[in-house]
Amino acid sequence: MPEISRFYGIVAKMYMIGRDHNPPHVHFIYNDYMSSVNLRDLTIMEGDLPSKAQSMAMEWAAMYQRELLEMWDTQQFRKLPPLE
Repeated sequence: MPEISRFYGIVAKMYMIGRDHNPPHVHFIYNDYMSSVNLRDLTIMEGDLPSKAQSMAMEWAAMYQRELLEMWDTQQFRKLPPLE
């Protein structure tokens, strides 16, 4: 799973295995926690992070939603800037 970004100890990753792994989503990992966020509606699909980390992850996902969906659709991996 390629790393897309890293900020405040949160790592954003995405599987690059084709459209059969729907819905489009991104994984966030923070210490021993993990969550998956649906990129179409920015809802948590599974898992959880501590509330502060989850709010930062969701803010980042909202900022880069278009780029993340494009990455999912094209399967062209690239790094995205961290949350500042």
